[in-house]
Amino acid sequence: MSPAAFRRYVLSSFASLASAVPLFRPGSSLPGSSAPLLGAPPVDGPDAHLTPTKRLRATLGLSVVEGMFAEVFTACAGATVLTAWAMALGLGPLLVGVMTALPFCAQFIQFPAAWLTSTFGHRRVALTAICLSRLVMFPLAVLPWLELDLAARQHLLLGVAGASAVLGVVGNNAWVAWMGELVPRAVRGRFFGKRTALTTLAGTLASLAAGLLLDRLRPADGVGLALPLLALGACVMGVVTTLLMASQHDPAPPGTTPRLELKGALVPLKDPLARRVLTYQVAWNAAVGVSAPFFALHSIKNLKMTFVILALHAAAVAGVRILTAPLWGKMIDRVGAQPVLMACSLGIGVIPALWLLPSAGTLWPLLFDVVLAGALWSGHGLAIFALPLTVAPRKGRPFYLAAFATAGGLAYAVAAALGGAIASALPENFILGGQPWVNLHVLFVLSSVARLGAALLAARLPEPGAHPVTTVSALVSRLLPRVHAARMLARQSAESHRPS
Repeated sequence: MSPAAFRRYVLSSFASLASAVPLFRPGSSLPGSSAPLLGAPPVDGPDAHLTPTKRLRATLGLSVVEGMFAEVFTACAGATVLTAWAMALGLGPLLVGVMTALPFCAQFIQFPAAWLTSTFGHRRVALTAICLSRLVMFPLAVLPWLELDLAARQHLLLGVAGASAVLGVVGNNAWVAWMGELVPRAVRGRFFGKRTALTTLAGTLASLAAGLLLDRLRPADGVGLALPLLALGACVMGVVTTLLMASQHDPAPPGTTPRLELKGALVPLKDPLARRVLTYQVAWNAAVGVSAPFFALHSIKNLKMTFVILALHAAAVAGVRILTAPLWGKMIDRVGAQPVLMACSLGIGVIPALWLLPSAGTLWPLLFDVVLAGALWSGHGLAIFALPLTVAPRKGRPFYLAAFATAGGLAYAVAAALGGAIASALPENFILGGQPWVNLHVLFVLSSVARLGAALLAARLPEPGAHPVTTVSALVSRLLPRVHAARMLARQSAESHRPS
């Protein structure tokens, strides 16, 4: 493959992932290990209003720069750093589960967020909510100097994480609508491909820098200096990104967007096809949520991984997701989204069990996690994006997508809290079957079993205009027709040679 062809391949990978609407989908073994691939508007959204070319180019350039600084914010205040805060303040597994589930529980406000966006305008809501979601980290920057007892500090951490999550959902909802109006459809794939490529690079470098800072300055006990510095850096990035966003114009000012009727929020619940998607979302995200918040905690506490290694693992998973996206996109175009979703769900069910293999001195089994998590979550993300769009009618689609996001987010949050409660009730270390276990291993096993069970629900998912598969055999024949044909030929040959 020539260098030019390889560049086109990589950019098409970014574009295919970056063009997904922000449906809720936890897509990684480690919280925060997925690339910044959410946030682009739907590919079939409305055309942008005509704007002067020079002004449009300037705005799109600022959007790229803003996205890169936004990833620096994520590196300073993302899930991995919040896990470090939780360990420094002595939060147990239950509170860690609650804290990391807050962004998903916040999906509940998708409906009011959509109403705010349509009422007050994309740009105004995005600027206000996103700015506040980043500046709210300031209390953590001064936490070591506040005269608070340990319980009050823990509550402050949970409050900051919750406020940032809620404001982030509102801001992202408005930002997606804003970009949908701003970016012309003709250049949308190329623009978000370039934007996502550069923001992924910035996020990876920033995560490595944050990991180095934590490894060097984080004490064995207590908060230390690294965490407050990262919180302060997050606030600075909040100011920078707000100024960059304020320099971008909105081609659809307040009052030009049709108001949403709140009675439309109940329509997805009455649609039998949508209810099947909702059922899968609830079962699947509950199965993921029972373990997903605890991989970072397990990595740091039990596997003794440094934050730099965590960042490298995240970058590797993101890289595999990006490179495999075009392959899954072609597969979805050929066989439909439902078979791909079912196949990826079954494969992802194995991933938590892989985390039973590594130990503090043996991390190489995580290479399997990098390959499987990156490839399968890439296909899952594209399929779970494409399938709801085929079910949701164009009229009322915002409420359909909000219903799917809310169902998935709440299921994840409840399961994460339940997982934390289970881990807290178990001894941290115990022997079972002659093998040493830790309490988080139990959550990984439960998650694997639950994911495989939820994957079977994908057989019931509808896909208008396509032919869903309902059995594993049909899945193999659809996705791997040559393998299925060879197997049938071998069976026929065996039967022909069988003595009568």
